[in-house]
Amino acid sequence: MKGDLPVPHRIMIFISLLAFIAIRPSFGAVENAPPRPKNNKTTPAAPEKAPAVNILSIIPAQGEPGITVTLYGTGFSPKTTVFLGNSEIPAKVIGPKQLSFDIPKLDPGLYALYLKREDGATSKPYNFTLLPLKPVALSVTPDIVVACATGHDREVTIAGRNFQEGSLVLFDGAAIRNRYSSSEALSFNVPQIAGGLHQVQVRNPGDAVSGILGLIIDARPEITSVDRGDEYVNYYNLVIEGKNFQQNSTLVVMEERSLEETPSHLAVDVKRVTTSAAPATEREQLLYINCNRLVYQRYPYSTIPKNFKVQVVNPAGGGESSLVSVSAP
Repeated sequence: MKGDLPVPHRIMIFISLLAFIAIRPSFGAVENAPPRPKNNKTTPAAPEKAPAVNILSIIPAQGEPGITVTLYGTGFSPKTTVFLGNSEIPAKVIGPKQLSFDIPKLDPGLYALYLKREDGATSKPYNFTLLPLKPVALSVTPDIVVACATGHDREVTIAGRNFQEGSLVLFDGAAIRNRYSSSEALSFNVPQIAGGLHQVQVRNPGDAVSGILGLIIDARPEITSVDRGDEYVNYYNLVIEGKNFQQNSTLVVMEERSLEETPSHLAVDVKRVTTSAAPATEREQLLYINCNRLVYQRYPYSTIPKNFKVQVVNPAGGGESSLVSVSAP
């Protein structure tokens, strides 16, 4: 038959069809297999490690209880705390690189200062010197004491802060007895000492000393009144009241001469009367009663009142009173 393939060709085509039929199911299985699910999940990244806690600067590097210390560094968290030795101290965290804290009342000495974060991380420790609490003296009341004052009138109160029960008052650098009232007040009695300006300080246990306050002891004599006292046959007492009289004070008497004695012009006689034994030629003398009273034993040559002035002078630069006018025989 025209157009028929030779027998060998037909045999080859037949064998190829059989092979195609045999392998088609496996092709279909591959084509119809469900798609593999896509994995959209990425592998979780490792958590970022918190930076180390480091202290780069401490300002100030030493201090006393009550002051504020500022730390600069890295790795600070809102819950970072400060340690001074074994004492944990709350801190005010300003940022990841700055925090501050107030020094509590601890004994003076050398402490290890370090930081601790809430995750347990700690910084390197640094030495911090805790100084003794320094007393602060602000004022003394009164600031002027009369030299001859006694009892309560010699008591002075120091106002300030940071005083302790073991605090001492330094008067011109020497410790004197005092009374502790509170952390803001101490009192003491002014010692018997020369007049003038004196220094007052407070020293706390641990040798911390306050600044210096000035206290004036007023030793200048002052006459407040002159009155006639007891009268005797040929003399009378002139009682001089005032303050800051001393046992060796001198009474200066300035007396005008009468016109009968100096008809041309008036002159003044000046007498110096002391408490020491008077010369044989001088009967008048001065009696020391106490620092507020002197008695002048005056021997007048006439009973007629005269005008004269008196003044009290203390020895060794103790000062002199103002002149006081007197009218007496």
